[in-house]
Amino acid sequence: MSVTQEKLAERLGVSQGAVSHWLNDRRGLKLDRLNRMLHALGLTPLQLMPDAQVAEAAASYGLEFKEAPAISQVSDGVRLALCFRYPLISWDQALDPEQPALLSVPGQRFELTDYQTDAHCFWLEVEGDAMNAPVGISVPHGMLILVDPTLVPKAGNLVIAKWDDSAVATFRQIIEEGGKRYLTPLNPTYPKQLLTDQCRVIGVVVQASVKFL
Repeated sequence: MSVTQEKLAERLGVSQGAVSHWLNDRRGLKLDRLNRMLHALGLTPLQLMPDAQVAEAAASYGLEFKEAPAISQVSDGVRLALCFRYPLISWDQALDPEQPALLSVPGQRFELTDYQTDAHCFWLEVEGDAMNAPVGISVPHGMLILVDPTLVPKAGNLVIAKWDDSAVATFRQIIEEGGKRYLTPLNPTYPKQLLTDQCRVIGVVVQASVKFL
């Protein structure tokens, strides 16, 4: 995405000079103004979180919270956390993931992650046991998966895809055999399918997590 200082200033309702000062680090930028700028650029807003809450959120995603110097120290025990949030949507909504309205729906649930991108990523909750493998990588029913719709799918990637003759999306792994690509379940009791032009890959799964409470 390319946005001029003049265009960003227009979106924020400020002068171009103010934007120039912020971008050149000549003037401090408050969190609410920073989040307005991020929203204007189509990026995910940041949040202030106490250290204890950051550590708890990080642990729930299998991440380790380290006492690194704060980006912006607000008060004792409170810092600007490098966490990003994306909406948890339904499988029906995943058929049309580029819905900006998802970010402003009242009561919309968001989940945290350390994965940063300027794309409209989204979380899905896995349904069924097609990706529940007896050994190796397994993504069972109820696990949350983070989907990036801008990545180019490659062999080995876990993806969300939709067949032209189907009304629902499917969660599979791309496997390449004999020069052809297949959508393959991790559960061997399910059949694999040849990946053809009649199938659209909606996005690549970049992360998975599970919560017990």
